[in-house]
Amino acid sequence: MDLPATNLRLDSFEELALPLFDQLYNFAHWLTRNRDDAEDLVQETYVKALKGFSSFQLGTNFRAWIYRILRNTFLTSRQGLKVTMTVSLDFDGEEEGPESAIEHDTPETLLFARSSHELLQSAIGALPVHFREILLLCEVEEMSYQEISETLTIPIGTVMSRLSRARQTLRNHLRPHLQQGAEPRTIAKGMDHDL
Repeated sequence: MDLPATNLRLDSFEELALPLFDQLYNFAHWLTRNRDDAEDLVQETYVKALKGFSSFQLGTNFRAWIYRILRNTFLTSRQGLKVTMTVSLDFDGEEEGPESAIEHDTPETLLFARSSHELLQSAIGALPVHFREILLLCEVEEMSYQEISETLTIPIGTVMSRLSRARQTLRNHLRPHLQQGAEPRTIAKGMDHDL
């Protein structure tokens, strides 16, 4: 094994992988719904990606490649298998995500915005994993349909149809709450990169 070639590959891995750490963690946190499990999932993803980096072809889409490793690691984990077999309809308020930065003057508007953000998080968390992951990859991680297709190893047509069904399911879940007086734009603002 040539040592300089190994160092070059390791440097390439670090250059490609380290900037994606926060994004991978956010995605893992949404999949696992638990901070410790998300940290473990990201760590395991990096270990597997580093071990398998020799199979990665430089110049291809590294982001999709490492997201696929994270997703497959999650799905093959004990927790991932449990989550894919069941659909949680309950939201435990035990684990709260980061609050969005809101600039309003009154306590009432702050309370309303926070409840809208929590409603959106709850609705996304209640989605089945295959809808939740595709929605997060598109809306939060801002991946193109092609990148999502590569990450999930499904055709682009399937990406578009799942995304459409995920959005419709989310709308159906939020509709009763919106009809009670919440503005759709307020809720949509809660869906940012800090989810």
